[in-house]
Amino acid sequence: MFTGIVEELGEVTAVENLHDASRFRLRGPVVTDGAKHGDSIAVNGVCLTVVTLDGDEFTADVMAETLDRSGLGALVPGSKVNLERPTAVGARLGGHIVQGHVDGTGTMVDRKASENWEIVKVSLPGGLGRYVVEKGSITVDGVSLTVVDAGPDYFTVSLIPTTLALTTLGSKQPGDPVNLEVDIVAKYVERLLGARAEAPAEAPAGSAAVAGEAGR
Repeated sequence: MFTGIVEELGEVTAVENLHDASRFRLRGPVVTDGAKHGDSIAVNGVCLTVVTLDGDEFTADVMAETLDRSGLGALVPGSKVNLERPTAVGARLGGHIVQGHVDGTGTMVDRKASENWEIVKVSLPGGLGRYVVEKGSITVDGVSLTVVDAGPDYFTVSLIPTTLALTTLGSKQPGDPVNLEVDIVAKYVERLLGARAEAPAEAPAGSAAVAGEAGR
């Protein structure tokens, strides 16, 4: 699990295109400190597994499914990426619960600068709008953000100077894709309520006996 609090602005140093996957080589001195083979690192909000380590760089294999459902396929050597290690048990949850499982990609539609922050509008792919609510949480390229305004096919967020300076969101421009992960709690609630609505109604306790007595 992650929290959406980016630890480091890393960089893609190489991309090897395989038959049905890609192998990324990424630089991140902070996230590689103490890392080992098999560890998880979130890259722009996508949970990837460390394959090899070499100094402050690591490699990770990205399957076709992930490339198709996220913006990782657009990364090239030199691309900046948001990096985060999994949260430790007992650590403070600074953002919200983030799985690193991208639900879809949106597009940065507009950004408006203010004196101390920026308002950014992002499009929502079909089917995700029902999980996004005003003042709720959403993960954008691995960054935990609070929704300012939620529409049927878009949402807006406010970006403070720290977020602009320390993540890729500071340089994203209208038209650029972003990875989106909605709040997992919303998805579980929807599933549970749906299952409850579809379940057959249970007869009240003792109703069968009462009916039997009435039929005598």
